[in-house]
Amino acid sequence: MLFNSLDFAIFLPIVFILYWWVCKKNGRHQNLLLLIASYVFYGWWDWRFLSLLLISTVVDYTVGLKLKKTNRANHRKLLLFISLAVNLGLLGFFKYYNFFIENFTTAFTFFGSSIQPNTLSIILPVGISFYTFQTLSYTIDVYRKKLKPTRDFVSFAAFVSFFPQLVAGPIERATQLLPQFYKKRAFNKEQAIIGVKQIIWGLFKKIVIADSCAQYANEIFATYETASSSTLILGVVYFAFQIYGDFSGYSDIAIGTARLFNIKLLPNFRYPYFSRDIAEFWRRWHISLSTWFRDYIYIPLGGSRGSKAQHMFNLFVVFSIGGVWHGASWNFIVWGVLNALFFIPLFFFKKYSVHKDTVAQHTVLPNFKEVAGMVSTFLLVLLGFIFFRTESISQAWEYIQRILHFDMQIELLQIERYSFEMIPLLLMLVSVEWMYRKQEFPLWSSRYEYIKTIGILLMILLFGSFSKLQEFIYFQF
Repeated sequence: MLFNSLDFAIFLPIVFILYWWVCKKNGRHQNLLLLIASYVFYGWWDWRFLSLLLISTVVDYTVGLKLKKTNRANHRKLLLFISLAVNLGLLGFFKYYNFFIENFTTAFTFFGSSIQPNTLSIILPVGISFYTFQTLSYTIDVYRKKLKPTRDFVSFAAFVSFFPQLVAGPIERATQLLPQFYKKRAFNKEQAIIGVKQIIWGLFKKIVIADSCAQYANEIFATYETASSSTLILGVVYFAFQIYGDFSGYSDIAIGTARLFNIKLLPNFRYPYFSRDIAEFWRRWHISLSTWFRDYIYIPLGGSRGSKAQHMFNLFVVFSIGGVWHGASWNFIVWGVLNALFFIPLFFFKKYSVHKDTVAQHTVLPNFKEVAGMVSTFLLVLLGFIFFRTESISQAWEYIQRILHFDMQIELLQIERYSFEMIPLLLMLVSVEWMYRKQEFPLWSSRYEYIKTIGILLMILLFGSFSKLQEFIYFQF
């Protein structure tokens, strides 16, 4: 079920009414309703894959209870291994089986042998990368004794499958989200109003920005072999705003929807295109995944401790895994490695934790150094996105080579809408986000906020791309 669909527009009010008017006196009933609603929400796509969600839930719930009963180190490690093996095994099979088989076959061909690949027609379950990491956070934190295991299966299952963030995050930690299911929630009018405004802002970024940019980005990337350098540059800029509007828009809708049920989700984006270096970018982009890798992979590997060589190794491992997490393709691996390489200058000069405040903290406009930092960081991000968006490394390299021809011919795209209408919309998005960069999202709290909210709704109706319902990009991850 898509957030930008009529189905969801009917589904959400029904759940909201049942939650606050039928189940308002009993927290357990609220959790049960959310659990049923979440399974309906997920099963709307393909009910068969509810079994995978249930397997992960039952396994990690059981492992948590078993961990509580033993302090023997070898037993605890075995239980953790079972959780990792089941969850990562399911993720690995559905997401990476064909990738490894095809590359194994290619390796034999390279050495002069020939074998027939035994690939399968495997459907990637929506959201499996997200809920797998979310439920693993529970098991790992219980293993580390940072969290007490729960006996309340309904609360735990609702935590794993909570529908607003089930299929594309934010990836919530058990320590933050699970305790919210232990208590009855009371209706909070202020949070509900904020939630509605955040949903509207998320829909604006998705329907007006992302889906419109997608038309141009798709056209340019599909015809890159004959396009001019200026058009190719425009294509990757459009994709950058497409993926940002799409993914951060989803996160805004998810967080806003959770607020309607008085449940708090953590922010997943903090205006990443205003970052002054690549380290700051990754503290502001897909925050829930970046911090997950930091806490469960990077720090256990040693983090920044040890020698410089060890530190660099840890960075490359984390970014490589981050690339693989996004998809079974060498393009994503190269994208991850590129981002690790972008870190090297910051690493050697120990500048990777300099920018932790908001850009132009006490001024209206940034200074020259901040502008230079934002522009150079955005260019690095664009370079990485070429590998992220193209279908093969050879295509990415050819795309870059054609940009370097410096053919600045202006071309009209052969699609229904003219590309120049997007420029004012993108400038408006950047300007609005700049003005409200210190807030969680622009419509959070401001003068004339209701007038501005109505204005955003009108812009959705006037400029939204409604010709074809567009799925969210991160559903495929």
